[in-house]
Amino acid sequence: MEQSGPRLGFPKALIVPHAGYIYSGPVAARAYDELGAARGIVRRVVMLGPVHRVPVRGLAVPTDEAFATPLGRIEIDRAALQAARRLPQVVASDAAHLREHALEVRLPFLQRQLGEFALAPFAVGMASVEEVAEVIDSLWGGPETLIVISTDLSHYHSYAEARQIDGQTLARISDFATDLDHEEACGATPLNGFLSVARRRNLGIRLLAACNSGDTAGGKGQVVGYSSFALYEPGSDVGSEEAGKTLLGIARAAIESRLFGAASTVDASWLRQAGATFVTLSKEGELRGCIGSLEAARPLGADVAENALAAAFRDPRFPPVTREEWPGVRVEVSLLSAPKPIRFADEADLLSQIRVGEDGLILECDGRRGTFLPQVWQSIPRKVTFLRELVRKAGLSADTRLARCKVWRYRVTKWTE
Repeated sequence: MEQSGPRLGFPKALIVPHAGYIYSGPVAARAYDELGAARGIVRRVVMLGPVHRVPVRGLAVPTDEAFATPLGRIEIDRAALQAARRLPQVVASDAAHLREHALEVRLPFLQRQLGEFALAPFAVGMASVEEVAEVIDSLWGGPETLIVISTDLSHYHSYAEARQIDGQTLARISDFATDLDHEEACGATPLNGFLSVARRRNLGIRLLAACNSGDTAGGKGQVVGYSSFALYEPGSDVGSEEAGKTLLGIARAAIESRLFGAASTVDASWLRQAGATFVTLSKEGELRGCIGSLEAARPLGADVAENALAAAFRDPRFPPVTREEWPGVRVEVSLLSAPKPIRFADEADLLSQIRVGEDGLILECDGRRGTFLPQVWQSIPRKVTFLRELVRKAGLSADTRLARCKVWRYRVTKWTE
């Protein structure tokens, strides 16, 4: 699946497939990529999926205190489930959850992206659109709550027939249809109820990825379809122009507070999301400092401010910026997407995968690491030279074999004064 660029804000809800990882994993992973900014903010995941093994009338919740995966323990949000149990369509059934894969295969993705969170899982059997919608509405919450709907698409048609059927289903989901049947989507019952709520709450919907098992790890005789969608509450997406103006202002204010003692604060909820940024300073067209973060480990606003100070006063290649020269210094802020590993067999394979002008690269070998932002392609447009210069920047010898190195790529959104 194509790597997503950096985003500000994160979805209120995801629709994701639940087949085995070798079949639907890439499509599901594309959806979880959208949660890069949600870590530390989302503390509860309300998850609904169909029952495959145990018949249920209504929506079944477990009595367990926690679920466990190889990545660790996930606490069950008992308070949320107790509140839901006040609704007559919600029942307790450990049997419904015991061998139900539709929910459990989602958990490692969420653990990796969100860190710690509490889980409110519902195995959905026979229920009306209104009954499912009532449960979702009761647990909707604010930015601390993420809704995840688990469903595959059509089952066991030929490749060409499945593509036609699933194409129509994708269009119906995008139109917030609430009468999908189980031939179109095995999780139609929870999906219909959720889409009813999403339409009423005026959520925006975006198709992220779609394919079938014939595209991944299966044959084309009988396939299963997969898709992933992200849904956003009104106003949850931050406009690029607004974000750039704010982040550039934070960077400049941080440096000016050190130079002149002036101080200013900006309060916006999206600045509290975790973010990885670089701040680049230039003077008369020449680099004057560049420091940044490769991983989102602190709030976005704080990351920009700290990197601005480091670029101005702690870049070992330059003396600290002075009051006198500051009026002639330009500021650029780059927001990075999460780095993704490039898997390659040899140097030729690596070169074939790199996208000139788009990819920022991280190279690591023998405990040393270096990175070039995508902006560096402007001055080093040849792939071979770009990589050799990155090897040198990492402090490695010129004869280092690229096949020994680990390489990641990322994308950036940048703003310049």
